[in-house]
Amino acid sequence: MKTPRVVMLTSAIAAITVLLSSPRVNAVTPPFVFPDGCCYYNGTLVRTVVPPASNPREGQDNFYGFSNADPNQKGVVAVAPGAIGYHGGHWKFFLVTFNPGVTPYVLTSEAAVLAAQTAGDVTIVRIPEMDFKCPIQF
Repeated sequence: MKTPRVVMLTSAIAAITVLLSSPRVNAVTPPFVFPDGCCYYNGTLVRTVVPPASNPREGQDNFYGFSNADPNQKGVVAVAPGAIGYHGGHWKFFLVTFNPGVTPYVLTSEAAVLAAQTAGDVTIVRIPEMDFKCPIQF
């Protein structure tokens, strides 16, 4: 018999698998599938060092994935190597969704993501079950 914790973990992994395989969730796809860079850090493309590993509820640094973004959108990270507070790629996952009536546009920094939220263009939802580990580099 499975314990409640095993059932919860199995359910979380199944949910992550569905989200990551959904064609409608472009930047939520694991970053390593982008050969030209996984994500933006302050307007600069960064890349992954290794494939991401699930790390539910353990994220430390903000990572923004997008559910209905511009086709050129990639994930956005709040910190990178050399920045104060970078924890080696322990990402705290936030899902960013453009609100109805807003034409999606590319966001390339945490400041831009938060400004879009303030402007009412996007909604940001924390999804701790999607936290992951994945070091990045320039």
